[in-house]
Amino acid sequence: MSAAPLHGHHDGSQPVSRTQDAVAAALPPAQRMEFYREMGEADVDTISGVLKRWWLRAELYRDPEGDCIHAAVQAGTAPGTSASAVLRRLGAL
Repeated sequence: MSAAPLHGHHDGSQPVSRTQDAVAAALPPAQRMEFYREMGEADVDTISGVLKRWWLRAELYRDPEGDCIHAAVQAGTAPGTSASAVLRRLGAL
């Protein structure tokens, strides 16, 4: 019995590797210097979070609908429930 891979994109492409070089290569040039600056300023306690945040951005930039998704999130019109709404609901329990 075999199973479909759990990772990858709906179009069959592989995700960006979670390495500094792969993330930098996947970013638009205008964002790449900011990424390198933040990585250079990170210490041992924060570098993992910086890489993860920029990796998520790199994945978003690869999505052809990324600009539309980003605009919807910023406008508050994206489908789903915001993290702040979930946290408020959990606090009310």
